[in-house]
Amino acid sequence: MIVKKDGTREEFSREKVLRGLVRACEKRPVPLEVLENVVNDIEKELRSCGQAEIPSNDVGEKVMERLYHVDEVAYVRFASVYRQFKDINVFMKELEELLTQARGSQPSSPKES
Repeated sequence: MIVKKDGTREEFSREKVLRGLVRACEKRPVPLEVLENVVNDIEKELRSCGQAEIPSNDVGEKVMERLYHVDEVAYVRFASVYRQFKDINVFMKELEELLTQARGSQPSSPKES
């Protein structure tokens, strides 16, 4: 059972998560099969966590975590809606963090002698 921000409860909806992923990946080179696998992974993790009730923000964070590794543009799109950025400064900070993480994960180039 998913507990929404307003306290209401609803069953986990694979379709709802997939719809959000598809929207974030619109016009991006991400196959539907990859997005379905993301939903499968999230659903499996939620069912195996042993909690009867899971806050909706946990689901959103799991989506963002996986989407970051699938497509960074889609990640930013999803994050901008999910986190409801209040102004451009908060949005820019998120982009800067994303760029910092991306630079840190790139292999260093060989040094020239």
